[in-house]
Amino acid sequence: MQEDIVYYRNKIISLFSILLLLNRPLFPQQENNADSLLKGGTLKDCVEYALTHQPFIQQSLLDEKITDHEINSKLSDWFPQLNFNINLTHNYKLPTTIFQGNPAKVGLINTSGAEFSLTQTIFDRNVFLAANTSKDVSLLMKQKTAFSKIDVVTIVSKAFYSVLLTQQQIALLGEDIIRLQQSVKDTYNQYKGGIVDKTDFQRATIALNNTEAELKQNQELLKGRNAFLKEQMGYPPGADLNVEFDTTKMQIGVFIDTTQKVNYENRIEYQLLQTQIRLQQANLSYYDLSFVPSLSAFANYTYFYQNDNLPKLFNTNYPYSNIGLQLSFPLFQGGKRIQEIEQAGLEVKRYNYDIISLKDSINTEYISALGEYKSSLNNYFILKENLELARDVYNTIQLQYKSGIKTYLEVITAETDLRTTQANYNNALFQLLSSKLDVQRALGTIQY
Repeated sequence: MQEDIVYYRNKIISLFSILLLLNRPLFPQQENNADSLLKGGTLKDCVEYALTHQPFIQQSLLDEKITDHEINSKLSDWFPQLNFNINLTHNYKLPTTIFQGNPAKVGLINTSGAEFSLTQTIFDRNVFLAANTSKDVSLLMKQKTAFSKIDVVTIVSKAFYSVLLTQQQIALLGEDIIRLQQSVKDTYNQYKGGIVDKTDFQRATIALNNTEAELKQNQELLKGRNAFLKEQMGYPPGADLNVEFDTTKMQIGVFIDTTQKVNYENRIEYQLLQTQIRLQQANLSYYDLSFVPSLSAFANYTYFYQNDNLPKLFNTNYPYSNIGLQLSFPLFQGGKRIQEIEQAGLEVKRYNYDIISLKDSINTEYISALGEYKSSLNNYFILKENLELARDVYNTIQLQYKSGIKTYLEVITAETDLRTTQANYNNALFQLLSSKLDVQRALGTIQY
């Protein structure tokens, strides 16, 4: 016997060793996150990724499934309910009854019963409410998910624009540094050749140092904005995310029809409120039904055993069965039902003021967003024209400086104006895109 135990133990150890050598995992491995990374980084890619991976969206989708199970759980009360009960009783003292004026013991010392009971709800206000509101409850959860998606689209889009703006600033500063490095070299050579004094070289060096410092600042700022974008997308923090964009398409896509009127029904907040009103009205009907009795049908079949001798208890069965209807009607509850009906009615009326307040809020939001958009659009056109002028001025002064007509101070001033104008133009472009997003949200036309 001992030898058999040792034999099988060695077999098990050998098998385990083979599994380790073959590197076959005994337990399932976690999914590789690399499969879920973005191959592209356009705005559309980032938004679609966020709608799939963002934790709040995933929670909302799970809430939908949880709600569906809750609805099905409540609706299951409409189906027949089958139960089985069994009991075993030992009577230490039998009950006494009077038969023809004489006391007599009733029953036997040992009894046992096994009962099948079937009940069918015909009408019950709780089940009626569940059936009457199931679609709206499910719709409410889907609308909450839609609300979360709109939030995610808005936040991710603005975070995307923020990253792009910083990248553009970094690219512009990189171009400026190349120009300034050449200026430092040129002014140094001119200074050594006695063409210009030392101050031109010093001014060029100062401008280069300031630009390099600004570049470093924007590079660090980009890390933070990139991290925020990943967070809002539900993107792995340690994974690379390279955003992509087409400036021409972005410039074309800044325009929106400013003559559109607000349609409240397009707003998810209004849709949510309408669903909540229907649910509250159903709740009022539920309390109205508190004066209606509940009705159910039942059927029972019982196996009943009794005997004074416990070992012989199950020798003989005395079955019985019954069917019937049960009508349940609470006659008086201290006025509770009337108070609940009044409360539910007032809550329905209260929603009317919520609608008024929401409409006012939507109007204000749209007017503000549209005003901001028009202002940003005007600013965008002005700065676009300024950028073209600043380039012409810089190129002209640069040529005049090389010809000895202008001083280097004027070159630095023109270069600073050009860089500032470029930065302002980029800011205006992305501010315009952000303002357009706010208008679309106010109109309820954001696509997701």
